[in-house]
Amino acid sequence: MAEETKFIVFSLAHEEYGVEVDKVRTIERMMPITRVPKTPVFVKGVINLRGIVIPIIDLRERFALPQAEFTENSRIIIVAVGEMEVGLIVDSASDVIDLDTDLIADPPEVVGGIKAKYLRGVAKLKDNRLLVMLNLHEVLNKNEIIQLESIEG
Repeated sequence: MAEETKFIVFSLAHEEYGVEVDKVRTIERMMPITRVPKTPVFVKGVINLRGIVIPIIDLRERFALPQAEFTENSRIIIVAVGEMEVGLIVDSASDVIDLDTDLIADPPEVVGGIKAKYLRGVAKLKDNRLLVMLNLHEVLNKNEIIQLESIEG
């Protein structure tokens, strides 16, 4: 029996990605990010969001995509991975869609230069768009999460 799951759709380097709505806490406009020394290059720093310190990851940097200037459309998607909240910088967040989980196929080895381990799958939408589903647990692998948790302090 197919299940419908809601996904937030966002773009990164002209590709569309999806992340489950139940993992998303909030979507914020860009804001000042405080740099933190000795973190991986894709960790841009931390923000203080309503009294909570949240590490911020640049997904372009994480996936080794070409860097781009932040624009009026740039967003920080705050996601929960386990007990931790992390912000993901994306080019834009466009909409929320309902997706039949049966439509999600296993990802090919590389999609747009991104290794398959970061991806949960690829879904073909009705209008022939492809939506790449992120595997948040790999985007933030355990060792990096431990590093990030020490930032939260």
